[in-house]
Amino acid sequence: MKTRKILHVDMDAFFASVEQRDFPELRGKPLVVGGNRTNRGVVAAASYEARRFGIHSAMSMATAFRLCPHLHRQPHRMSVYQEESRKIPEIFSRYADRVQPLSIDEAFLDVTRSSARTGLTATRTAFELKTEIKKVTGLTASAGVAPNKFLAKVASDMDKPDGLTVVQPHEVQAFLDPLPVKKIWGIGPATAQRFRRMGISTIGELRFLSLEELVEEFGKAGLHYFQLSRGIDDRPVETRGRAKSLSTESTFSNDVRDPLVLRRTIEGQSLELAERLEESGLLASTVVLKLRYSDFQTVTRSRTSTLQRSEEIIRLEALELLEKTEYRERAVRLLGVGVSGLTEDDVPVQLSLFS
Repeated sequence: MKTRKILHVDMDAFFASVEQRDFPELRGKPLVVGGNRTNRGVVAAASYEARRFGIHSAMSMATAFRLCPHLHRQPHRMSVYQEESRKIPEIFSRYADRVQPLSIDEAFLDVTRSSARTGLTATRTAFELKTEIKKVTGLTASAGVAPNKFLAKVASDMDKPDGLTVVQPHEVQAFLDPLPVKKIWGIGPATAQRFRRMGISTIGELRFLSLEELVEEFGKAGLHYFQLSRGIDDRPVETRGRAKSLSTESTFSNDVRDPLVLRRTIEGQSLELAERLEESGLLASTVVLKLRYSDFQTVTRSRTSTLQRSEEIIRLEALELLEKTEYRERAVRLLGVGVSGLTEDDVPVQLSLFS
C-alpha cells in the first residue's frame, strides 16, 4: 500500500492573532478575545503571551484578569475572522487535490497525488503553504506532515507558533511513545485519569496493553486506543459527510449550580461535536443549547450564523446561549449541546486552513 502524505495546517491563535495584526499596539502583549470583564464574560481565544499566565479559552474573563491584571481584551469580530478564513482554501487548492476543512482555522490536505505531480515533497509543500498564508494574510500557521490524519494533527501542535513538524513513516513509534495519552483523540481528563490509575501516562506505556485488555477495560473505544497508539489511522481526507444530525448531552449525578462545571461540560461537548462533524464531513449553521433544571423544566436556546464545524465557534456560541438561561439562579440537572442546519462540505463556504 502506497504511503500517504497528509498535512494538517492550523492557524496560530487565530482570533487573537488577527487582533494583534490589525492593532499593532497589542503585539507582544497578553491578549484575550471574548466577552466583557465580568463573571459572565468568557474567553473565546487567548494569545500566546496570555497563555503563559495560564489563560485559556472557555475561562471566565474575570478569572483571566485575576491571573493577568494587565491583560488586554478585544471583543470578537466574527465577520473579520470569517473574511480572513475565506482566503485560505484557494491557497490549498494550488497544492492539494483533496482538502478537508475542519473549522474556521484548520484543515487537512492529502498531497499524495499532487506531490507526485508537482515534484514537491510533502515537507516542501507544507513550507510553501505556510509562506503563502503569511504573505496573503499576515498571519502564521503551524503544520504537521505525516502518513495519516491522526499523526499530522498531533504533529501540527508540537512546535507552535509558526511550526512545521514532520513524522516520517519509520519515525511513528518514536514520535508517539513519549507523548501523554491525552494526545490520542477521545482521551479526555476522565479517561486519562483511568489510565493513570492503571499506571499508564504515556502512549508508549499504553501500547504495551493488549487489544483484549483495552477492550475489556474501555469497550469499543479500546480498539480505537489500540490502533492510534500504534499510529494506525486509515481515515481518508474527504469532503463529503454522512451524518444528518448531531447532539450530545450530560445528565449530572447531582444538580449543578457551579458555572465552572457547566462551562467545562460545554467545552467537552463542543469538542466532541466538532470531531463528529469532521469525521462526517459536515458543516453546521446552527448551535443549540439544551438545559433541564432540577424541577425538570427543559429549555432550549439556539443561534444561527455561518456554516462551520469549529470547536471554538460551537463552544463560544453555546457559552453565550448559556447566558440566556437562568443557570445562575436555578440548579441544572441536564446540559446538552447540538448542531443543526447540517450541510455536506462540498458547498462553497469560508473556512479555515490546514495542511
